[in-house]
Amino acid sequence: MALVMSSGMYYSQNGCGELIDQHSGLVKKVAQHLLGRLPSSVMLDDLIQAGMIGLIEASQKFDGSKGASFETYASIRIRGAMLDEVRRYDWAPRSVHRNSRKVSEAIKAVESREGRDARDTEVAEELGVSLEEYNSYLQDTAGTKLFSFDEITGHEDSSFDVADVESVDPDESVEGDAFQKALADAISGLPEREQMVLALYYTEGLNLKEIGAVLSVSESRVSQIHSQAALRLRGRLDEWK
Repeated sequence: MALVMSSGMYYSQNGCGELIDQHSGLVKKVAQHLLGRLPSSVMLDDLIQAGMIGLIEASQKFDGSKGASFETYASIRIRGAMLDEVRRYDWAPRSVHRNSRKVSEAIKAVESREGRDARDTEVAEELGVSLEEYNSYLQDTAGTKLFSFDEITGHEDSSFDVADVESVDPDESVEGDAFQKALADAISGLPEREQMVLALYYTEGLNLKEIGAVLSVSESRVSQIHSQAALRLRGRLDEWK
């Protein structure tokens, strides 16, 4: 597909230019929301550029008869394109990835043994570290990872991409539906505060600072809760890896 640039806007030459123009503001909105969770080396303009490609793809593949609004569909495509761009550069040290796996495994071990949600102190004890060091693990994870299905399952490819219904294998579709249900069940089983952080961030669109104000905790504490929720889910959904 050929692309042309006009007045700072990407247009496709297949008649989707008007749709792209109408929703260009959505790209910036999604980019600004993501930027707050990324290292300072990631530039807003880079996210917007990647997001525009996602918007173009959405305009080409959107099928209104499927029930979802274009804005909802485009948001998923835009976010996926941005995450794909970010994942091209792995800025996290190996130690961070290693510690993330250890935390997830420790949470799973405690919960399997106790039959309930693992407490911070118990996870730290399972890891053989102080509570302060455990919180630093969570903070490091929050600064280098994006919470998504691939963080839970360990998949390297983007899980935000929406495949064309016609191209999805029936078995894959069934498995995808089963995973969605398992994920929903796992989220509903999280501690109340972790559920609230995820809901405020992903459903209400609040940033970490705003969530901190709602919960009367610091922004860094919200970041830690967010990371712990993701790692707890990863442990509970280990069978899907």
